[in-house]
This record gives sequence, structure tokens and C-alpha cells, in this order.
Amino acid sequence: MKKIFVSISYGKKLAAIFLALLLLGSCEDFIDTAPPDSQLFGKDVFEDRATANAAMVGLYSRLRDQGLLSGGPGGISLTLGLYTDELDYFQSGIPNNFFSNSLFAADPNVRDIWNLSYNHIYVANAIIEGVTGSQSLSQADRDQLLGEALLVRGLIHLHLVNLYGRIPYVDSTDYRVNRNVSRMEIQEIYGRIISDLLQSSGLLPDAYVSAGRTRPNRAVAVAFLARAYLYSGDWAAAASASTDVIGNPLFTWENNLESVFLKDSPATLWQFSPSNPEAGTLQAQLFIFNEGPPPNYAMSDTFMDSFETGDLRKANWTREITDGTSSWFHPYKYKDVGQSGTSTEFPVILRLDELYLIRAEAFARLGNFSGAREDIDKIRQRAGLLPTAANDEESLVRAVIDERNHELFTEYGHRFFDLKRNGLADQILGDVKSGWNPDDKLWPIPEQELISNPNLNPQNDGY
Repeated sequence: MKKIFVSISYGKKLAAIFLALLLLGSCEDFIDTAPPDSQLFGKDVFEDRATANAAMVGLYSRLRDQGLLSGGPGGISLTLGLYTDELDYFQSGIPNNFFSNSLFAADPNVRDIWNLSYNHIYVANAIIEGVTGSQSLSQADRDQLLGEALLVRGLIHLHLVNLYGRIPYVDSTDYRVNRNVSRMEIQEIYGRIISDLLQSSGLLPDAYVSAGRTRPNRAVAVAFLARAYLYSGDWAAAASASTDVIGNPLFTWENNLESVFLKDSPATLWQFSPSNPEAGTLQAQLFIFNEGPPPNYAMSDTFMDSFETGDLRKANWTREITDGTSSWFHPYKYKDVGQSGTSTEFPVILRLDELYLIRAEAFARLGNFSGAREDIDKIRQRAGLLPTAANDEESLVRAVIDERNHELFTEYGHRFFDLKRNGLADQILGDVKSGWNPDDKLWPIPEQELISNPNLNPQNDGY
């Protein structure tokens, strides 16, 4: 009877977690998220190690499948690829506002990314509050879960501030507070992002707590700190944080381009666990096509023509499809569409290669030109290219942007963020995107949000 009772009790706790995720997924407006605690994470969920961890893993599953970090059609790998010069759109008779750079305040896709992001933040806050109030979890478990939830909260806000500009930084589950939040100044938002990531790096252990690097460790928090420092212009801190990760013996440079996105790559810092151990990644299912013309999306001619002659990334990370007359290319970083019987690839969120590029850009800004060249050439050597000829700050920064373009394409919108923060979006995208205008550097705040909460006004310019 005792075993049966324990099993039923455990099941109820898990049911509460899944009910919470279901309820949050159905919310049309993040400020309307106000189910009572008993419907969400009851206190006993965070008095049990297994169910507390299940809550965290459940959040990762949602991030993998829905919202901006998803590898599917709603994620920013696709939407920002279409929004910039990476991808072309081929669906006949179905307009795509990202590709045509014609977003508007009532656009349902813009609204979905906003709402899903804040729902994910809500779950992260619920975990932070539940773990903080726990009386039973060990200190190690509390630190791990708090560190992970703080990391997720900071990371999502980092994406949102670069998409929408001034946003509310939400750190509570109290709907009475959340329904009246106001947009903050960019500097304050970055301060809160960095604070969350610093706290996370102080709580997470050096070792991974799960196989496959699917749960973040300290190095992941430090790596995202390096990105946040770079985006906010703190070059010295960006160089220091990226050096910390590059020097970590847990990670090894992967010199074989064909192995970079395999699930056991030693250069991967963090990746999502697949929903089905026999399935391929959402990225592979989204981008790969086998005959032309493409049914949905393909690499743009502008992007394909930008590769240097002999760049092995073109040969290894894109794939040509021809009908005998015309040719198209699709992203081919992920090659397993689920026919191998077991997943050979996991969706990679963060890899060591980006840290070299972060440090190279920071070094260039700091005047350490030899250090910048060395990091750039680390990337170029693997791609089969000669060392960079760049030798001053301007040329080195531009060389980093070019390498990021060919190294990180169709990975979570790096191209858009890179062009925007370096003041190049209008110059480069204005030449190749017929619908581009300077206001497109920010997305509109969803119209329904402005109606529900006037504190979010004014709308971004151009919308």
C-alpha cells in the first residue's frame, strides 16, 4: 500500500507540472497568466527532487518545441533567416511577412513569439519561486535548479530586447504585477540580464548533471554572459568570459565540420534532448528538401554567393538540389531527418565556435589585433581558408562579422543581431531586401498587449 501511495502521489505531482505547461501554452496574453498556485506548481512539487527536476526538463521541452528557440517554423532560426539575407521563401500564394519585411502590430506570428517567450519566463519564475521556498531540496539541487531557471530567464530576455527593443523585464509570477508592467530602458534590461546570468554562473556546477549536455552547467552561463557583454559593448568583460569558456577542459575544438552538429561533439556546450530518440531534429525536418523547386525555403543566392572560393562550410553545411536546369541550396548542418533509427543529432543551442568569434570581436575592439586574428583564423583554418588579411579594428570587426555569417547561419538569428548591433542592417539589408526600411530593426509590440496594458505604450516607430 505504501508503494502504491507513493506512486499515486508522484503521479499527481507530475500531473500538476504538465497541467501548468498546458495552461501556459494556451494563454493568449502573458499578462493574463494568473492560474492559482494549486493549478500550477503546488508547493509539494518542489519538495521532491524528481518532480522539481521534471518541472525544469518540461520547460526545456517547451523551449525546444515552441517559441523563439524552437527549430521549427515558429523559431527565430527560420523567421530571422527569412527576415535577413540568409533565406528565400518559396510557398506560392501564401505571403510571409518576415520575408517581405512587412510585419505589423497585429501580426499573429510576432504575437506568438512574444507570448510564448513570456510564458516561458513565467515558468522559469515559477521554478525560481518554488525552489526558493522549498524546505526539502538539498543545497546542490536548489543551486542547480535556480541556476538553470535564472539562465533561461536571462537568455529569453536577451533575445526579446534585441527583437522588440525596450521591453518589460518580468521576474514575478504575480499577475497583479505582470498585468501592469512597463517597458524599461535598454541599459537597465541588460543590467538585469547580466545579473541573472552572473547569479546563474555562481550557482551552477562545473560538471554537467545529465548525459548529453542537455542541462546547462556553469560554462553555459558564462558563455551567455560573454554574448550579453558583447551585445552591450563591454568588450573587456566579453573577452574575459569567452576566454574562461575556451580554456575549460570540458570542451575541445572540433576540427571536422561533419562532426560539429553530432550529438556527442566535444565542442557543444548545450543542446536540447530530442522529443523522440528515433527522430531527427526539427531543424533537419524544416530545412531539408530533396527536389526542386523548394517547397518552402532555401538559402538565398546572396548568401550562397558570399562564400569565399574553397570554403568547406559551403560544401559541408549546405546541400545543392537541382532539377537539371536550376539549382537551390538548403541548410545542411543537421542531416538526420529521422531515418537512422536513433537520433544522431541533438539541436545545438550553444557551441564553442561562437566563443572564439565573441573573443575575436572583443579583442579587435580592445586593440588586441594579433589575438583577434588568431581567433578568426581558428575558424577560417577549419573552413579550409587562408589566414585573414585584416589588420586594424575596422577590418577585423568586419572580418568577424563575415565569419559569423558563414559559421552561424540559420542558428537562432545571429545574422540579424550582428548586423543590427554593428549598425550595418540598413546598409546591407537595404540593398538586398526590397521591403526593408530602417524601422525594421525592431519588431512591433503586439497590438493586443498595448490594448491590455497601456503601460507598454508607445508602439515602436513605424508600426
